[in-house]
Amino acid sequence: MRVLLDTHVWLWMWGEPERLRNEARTIVEDPATELNVSAVSAWEIAAKHAAGRLRLPSSPEAWLTDPRHRRDMTELPITFEHAIRAGALPNHHRDPFDRMLVAQAQVERLVLLSADRKMAAYEVEAIRA
Repeated sequence: MRVLLDTHVWLWMWGEPERLRNEARTIVEDPATELNVSAVSAWEIAAKHAAGRLRLPSSPEAWLTDPRHRRDMTELPITFEHAIRAGALPNHHRDPFDRMLVAQAQVERLVLLSADRKMAAYEVEAIRA
């Protein structure tokens, strides 16, 4: 299975794995699962930390570049195709970070792993984290 992690899922994996549902934990721990993490998640982490809405055990730069947090994951860059798709999505979700994740999951044909119920409003294969 090819999976795109929502930002909070990525954070939970390393700081609060007990928050993941059993199905989600099984998926992320399965060596056969291809885990993808978007550049938009790095941006979201840095922005929320700077705004005081996210606590991290270290600076965003240190956390994001720590090899443990990126182990066995593929970094997904943001392309023009992703940006165009995100801009064309219906306004079911106002969060631009989440809209980009939906667009990337659609374009790259990835399963989106997220606890955000608003993601179900989009035409994207999703599993609830």
